[in-house]
Amino acid sequence: MKLSRNVGIILLIIINIAIDQISKVLVRANIESREVIELIGDKFILTNVYNKGAFLGMGSDMSDTLRLLFLLILPTLVLGYLIYYIITNKTLDQLSTIALSCIAGGGIANVFDRIAFGQVTDFFFIDLGGVFKTGIFNIADMSVTFGMIVLIYSWFIASKKK
Repeated sequence: MKLSRNVGIILLIIINIAIDQISKVLVRANIESREVIELIGDKFILTNVYNKGAFLGMGSDMSDTLRLLFLLILPTLVLGYLIYYIITNKTLDQLSTIALSCIAGGGIANVFDRIAFGQVTDFFFIDLGGVFKTGIFNIADMSVTFGMIVLIYSWFIASKKK
């Protein structure tokens, strides 16, 4: 049985949200705030950090009103439009559709955290000794990043075909 395009989009968004939220429930239940669990030495760490801001804590020092506007209301409107765009734009190629669905799912998952908890739960940290080092992030951030990489790749492939 083949799923319709719209059902596939909605399922991909829901799966992204579910995996993120399940991981955050597990982290909040099993890892104390700021506790450090070394999975691969100090190269790959699990922790439990609450982020009132956006990417890498940006905006965490904004007033409550500005945070409400820029980290909750505006993203909700943008994500609503993004879902509308994905569903109504039948000319999107399959890779772009998957990428945008991952971006939407990750975005919704982090907005949900802000609504439910007033902050986002982050828990992964990678440090490959100066070669590559991340901030503390979560599955939703990974979904958005994956979506952006696939979207850029998709645009690059499309531009090569032209």
